[in-house]
Amino acid sequence: MTRLGYQIPNFTYPDTAPGDLFDVVARQAREADTSGFDTVLVMDHFYQLPMLGPPELEMLEAYSVLSALAQHTSTVRLSALVTGNTYRAPALLAKTVTTLDVVSGGRAQLGIGAGWFELEHDALGFEFLTFTERFEKLEESLQIITGMLKGEKPSLDGKWYKVSEAINSPAPLGKIPIMIGGGGEKKTLRLVAQYADESNLICGPDEIPRKLEALAGHCETLGRDRSEITVSYQGMACIAETHDQAVADLDSFLGSRGLDVTSMSDEERENVRGMVPHGSPDEIGEHFSDLMNRGIDGFTVAAPANGFIEGRVELLGQTLSKVVA
Repeated sequence: MTRLGYQIPNFTYPDTAPGDLFDVVARQAREADTSGFDTVLVMDHFYQLPMLGPPELEMLEAYSVLSALAQHTSTVRLSALVTGNTYRAPALLAKTVTTLDVVSGGRAQLGIGAGWFELEHDALGFEFLTFTERFEKLEESLQIITGMLKGEKPSLDGKWYKVSEAINSPAPLGKIPIMIGGGGEKKTLRLVAQYADESNLICGPDEIPRKLEALAGHCETLGRDRSEITVSYQGMACIAETHDQAVADLDSFLGSRGLDVTSMSDEERENVRGMVPHGSPDEIGEHFSDLMNRGIDGFTVAAPANGFIEGRVELLGQTLSKVVA
């Protein structure tokens, strides 16, 4: 499971035309493949997320990209971080991730979550429903998908989905790990304990111990061995050979998103920069070492500010592979 994953969350790069876009994505994946990362992940969204830019920025469909990246990598697992359950029927998703496993030579991983980006749902015609209903749908999906990935023929006459002896042929080449993303202590972590191999936490660093305690409680209730579950933490980084170069990379990215740090007060500038861990390899290593000491097993790390610059992903992998070793 994921000890060190590289996430590609954005597809808008300076001076990059649409026809050249995938070349930049593939280069990042190749650098990850050879620098210590064990997984490459892309977001399952159709609009860009608010924290990274306006919705009209470029966004490629996740599983098309992952299947293409299978031909440009050789060792990393390939996954969405995470699949929005509301976007795909569960039997179709089981077939999709199985196909990814076949075309990648057994390197598929299923990342999945309940779905949350309401604007995207409303604009594109995906039913959003309530928070509770989305989690009901997710659990029914997991019941279908886990059976299909195991080579069973699951049937379900549920509230949201109905399948009858669903066949999945060809079967996956091996066990496809299931990662559930999020940090909800009552619903998300209970689903992790019941269905998943990995929890990908989204929370503040100080909340990590409480999340781990909640997961352990669900495992105890369900009779699951907590040690069977890997816990990774979702984060960001902007790394460069020197601190000043990392700051320059970050400021350039912020400027492209309409944030002119040069016009800010010193306090405002540092607060904005502080949203993204940035610096030299020593600084980034220290930041992620502190996170490891909070009890997690690894990370999924995005580098939206400068991952597109040749060599930055390689440097990040070389740095963080020492942290998780």
